[in-house]
Amino acid sequence: MTRRRKFSDTGVEALKPKAARYTSPDPELRGHYVRVMPSGAKSFVAVARDPNGKQVWATIGAADKMGIEKARSLAREAIERIRQGLPPVEKKVAPVTFKDVSDGYLKRHVVAKGLLSENEIRRCLDVYVNPRWSDREFVSIRRGDVAALLDKIEDENGARQADAVLAIVRGACNWFAARNDDYVSPIVRGMRRTVPKDRARERILTDEEIRTVWQHAGASGSFGAMVRLALATAQRREKLMTMRWDDVSVDGVWRVPSDEREKGTGGDLKLSDLALEILRGQSRMGTNPYVFAGRGVGHFNGISKTKAAFDKRAKIAPWVVHDLRRTARSLMSRAGVRPDIAERVMGHVIAGVEGIYDRHAYRDEKGEALARLGALLDTIIKNDANVVPIWKAAQ
Repeated sequence: MTRRRKFSDTGVEALKPKAARYTSPDPELRGHYVRVMPSGAKSFVAVARDPNGKQVWATIGAADKMGIEKARSLAREAIERIRQGLPPVEKKVAPVTFKDVSDGYLKRHVVAKGLLSENEIRRCLDVYVNPRWSDREFVSIRRGDVAALLDKIEDENGARQADAVLAIVRGACNWFAARNDDYVSPIVRGMRRTVPKDRARERILTDEEIRTVWQHAGASGSFGAMVRLALATAQRREKLMTMRWDDVSVDGVWRVPSDEREKGTGGDLKLSDLALEILRGQSRMGTNPYVFAGRGVGHFNGISKTKAAFDKRAKIAPWVVHDLRRTARSLMSRAGVRPDIAERVMGHVIAGVEGIYDRHAYRDEKGEALARLGALLDTIIKNDANVVPIWKAAQ
């Protein structure tokens, strides 16, 4: 009786290269071979005939990357698949990652529908979500993962920011669910960190708080300058962050750029002396086009972390940057600015027939409003005893 020859890893290693490529059969598995190249490189291969009688060769893998036992196991699978008329190796589809889904959500929902919050959605994804989930398989993200993400954001950036991120993640999950039969979103009721009715803000800074914020803003770089300019112009944070040098004319008029998707902006604003003084305090950074320059040719960003550090120095009641816009609007009323003019300064759409038919630019009137606002701010900052405190003026 003839003993069956064994074929081990040592035997594979002992195979020597020849002038031409050759294959050495595995005596323990019919259809399994070691292919030896003239260069000395070796690989495991399998061969079988498909249902049509066609001979199909399949490469199993490099011999220096796997042992003979693993090669035999993979070869058996490959041979069986070939005999069934299937590809030798089952093609594995790359898992859909969170980044894949969020990119699709941005392209086909956010951008396609022209959402005004596009920039903020992108910022939240880049800052809070993608660093943790970018390469994560989307369907593997469970309820506990979402809760952990929101806990971290709430602890470091506040409950409102956590809810903003939750809304974005919910949107991406719902968008994906609408395209996949078996997917169930991990977002459920009760994950929000704030109560909606409590999120409506009425906060305006008192005169003492304005002085405190103004004082500390002087030593807070670009963020501090934006804080001051927010009070002096009543403009949105995004408009201040993206303010370009070319947007301000030599005669001190800031042409606030308008996106076609926006409902309205302040338009052309003749800046007050106080606002122009703030701008003159900013240095132009090489070829960077922005007044509040960031890295490279981008604008200043990272307000959340900067404000957190600012709040440790300027200890006042909790506030957000948008409160400055509300404060500036209240100061304009206190300074005697007509309500409709103050609304136009802020870029609010004027309702009714007036908003439809009155196409006057109100450039001079808005300039006068900002001049009054600047004068009142200057008085508050200097702590003039004759100024009426903002909380009394509101009574």
